[in-house]
Amino acid sequence: MRRFPAYRRRAPPLGPKLAVVAGWVGLIAVVLLIAVSAVRYRQDIAVIWPQSAGVYSSLGLPVNASGIDFRQVDYKRESEDGQIVLAVTGMIVNAGGRELPVPQTVRVTLSDASKRELYHWNFKPTATVLKPGQSVPFTTRFSSPPAAARHLEVRFAKDGP
Repeated sequence: MRRFPAYRRRAPPLGPKLAVVAGWVGLIAVVLLIAVSAVRYRQDIAVIWPQSAGVYSSLGLPVNASGIDFRQVDYKRESEDGQIVLAVTGMIVNAGGRELPVPQTVRVTLSDASKRELYHWNFKPTATVLKPGQSVPFTTRFSSPPAAARHLEVRFAKDGP
């Protein structure tokens, strides 16, 4: 009886399969790198591309598109020559990673308990440009503030004084 040699089934070469798997792993790594970078550098991205601030906000990641922010805002009611004066102080800070211009009109708004505006005034900050992480203090005073004022808001005005 004649025996036929046993034929083994040959396994397909691993090269093409490995290339496909490596391609998918590489694509996933690139997408993850882009996503992590977009979150990590979101403040810088929003400064360069302000329209992205809405996308970040909708994802629950608020950003400041201007890169300039207010910190340590405080106020005091003081008596000066028998008149009540509201003194508002704080810091204007560059939260971005590069030198930024400071908007030249700051608006202070006083509102009542229902958040209806009672009065506002504008002032000009002392700095025109801030380096990354740099801050500059501000102080503004207002005589005879409305007695019903309960809330104070400090922000940059879109238009001039």
